[in-house]
Amino acid sequence: MKHHPDDLIMLFNDLFLEKWRTRLVKGDIEPEYIPASDADAHHRVIFAHGYFASALHEVSHWCIAGERRRMLHDYGYWYCPDGRTEQQQAAFEKAEIKPQALEWVFSAAAGSKFNISVDNLSGEGPADEDAFRARVSEQAQRYVANGLPPRAALFKDALLDFYGRHAEFCPDCFRGAATGCAADKEFNHAQAPAAL
Repeated sequence: MKHHPDDLIMLFNDLFLEKWRTRLVKGDIEPEYIPASDADAHHRVIFAHGYFASALHEVSHWCIAGERRRMLHDYGYWYCPDGRTEQQQAAFEKAEIKPQALEWVFSAAAGSKFNISVDNLSGEGPADEDAFRARVSEQAQRYVANGLPPRAALFKDALLDFYGRHAEFCPDCFRGAATGCAADKEFNHAQAPAAL
């Protein structure tokens, strides 16, 4: 299955451009969220280097952000770049559980590979990589069992429709246990993804 970021841009903008005045944009460097500068402008969710996975991740942040946060640059969150201390990494991992769980849901809906990212290649490493993976898996299972945030549910459904993956999408795809996701032969989502 071919995954092209332009498809995500089309799906996102079809869903959210008019009602939420928000556009998904392919960026050149780092991901960023830029709120509209005036009443006639659009908010921009910018993903890195045209990467499909980056687009899914940035959309997940936008789907979680409340109305007040969507009026702030990068939703008002801090971002400490690669090279974080163990304490900074622990804070990063805590803030990334829900976005990465949603990204996993979106990846499964699109049939694309998902990798958990601890995003600290030159720092002191993950605070607790196994626990982080488990928390992301548990959150993804909660989202699927209890419902996604409203905008995330719309986007997940659009992905399922576009990629024709309704039959393959199942709650077992997000279990950390080695039970397997029999519905998906292309990528075994049942294994907790490897960290980047």
